[in-house]
Amino acid sequence: MNSQATISGKRCFHGLTPERVIACAEESTGRRCTNLCRPLNSYINRVFELEQEDGTGLIIKFYRPGRWSHEALLDEHSFLLELQALEIPVIAPLKMTDGKTLGRDGTLPFACFPKCGGRSYDEYSEEQWSELGRLIGRVHAVGATRSSLHRITLAPAHSTRQQVDSLLAGHHIPPVVRPAFKELTDALIEEISPLFEQTRMIRIHGDCHFSNLIHRPGQSFFIIDFDDMALGPPVQDFWMLLPGHAHECPLEVDLFLEGYQSFMDFDRRSLALIEPLRAMRYIHYIAWCAHQVSEDGESRAVPNFGTRAYWEQEMADLADQRQRIKNAAVQTGNFL
Repeated sequence: MNSQATISGKRCFHGLTPERVIACAEESTGRRCTNLCRPLNSYINRVFELEQEDGTGLIIKFYRPGRWSHEALLDEHSFLLELQALEIPVIAPLKMTDGKTLGRDGTLPFACFPKCGGRSYDEYSEEQWSELGRLIGRVHAVGATRSSLHRITLAPAHSTRQQVDSLLAGHHIPPVVRPAFKELTDALIEEISPLFEQTRMIRIHGDCHFSNLIHRPGQSFFIIDFDDMALGPPVQDFWMLLPGHAHECPLEVDLFLEGYQSFMDFDRRSLALIEPLRAMRYIHYIAWCAHQVSEDGESRAVPNFGTRAYWEQEMADLADQRQRIKNAAVQTGNFL
């Protein structure tokens, strides 16, 4: 998407009205909606719950302009449709009247999904840990069948390097702390990059935490919101579910992997990537906050973003995590 199209898309994105949202849904699906238009929480995109005249619930998602290319969005949809075809519990986009899954309101991309209610758990039973392992194993078995040409590669020398370079090129880091931030992040990337060199990169969910897993009574867990789909190490879709660090959760690790390996092999050596991935997650979140400030002029998540105190705290957290990575080989040795 060129810069003019991105600017136009942002104007439409922030100017969406209920009338426009409903019109997009009706024009793309060919079905009438009621006047219900309920905004749903979403940090990145704009998402609305609608109701069709027959009472069927509909979710319409407008993608934030400039974040993903048209091709990258289609990669997400293609993956979801592959999973749905194999009856893996995901929420795939609906096909529109033109047979496509991605619509456009001017330059603003959007997609429609069936409403699928459920509840999230922040603690899982032993059986649920095995069930989650089977679900993620099935997703990864499909994700490993082919690559994705238009999604990021979740690795220090790729996604994290790009995020750090973007932060350093921007104006959010105070000059007084910029050299220390560069030195710390450069050292971190250099130290953890070799750990990823022999890691198999497959299509993964990319943001698999408890809020993106919903349970439907009488059915199963559904994995939702593939917006952060990436090429990455399979363990990325596992570690954020753990109630603590891997060495503190041996039972949960074993139960999950028991279910996972019913459908997909797992290299236990990749458990050593968990702490590096956690550090990368810190940087990912910082970069996301910076993007929000650049685009919206404010940060909804971190009130003091950009201050010297903010950056000093973030660097302290990264330094602590860097030390944890150095200790991780001892802490996870009995898992490998």
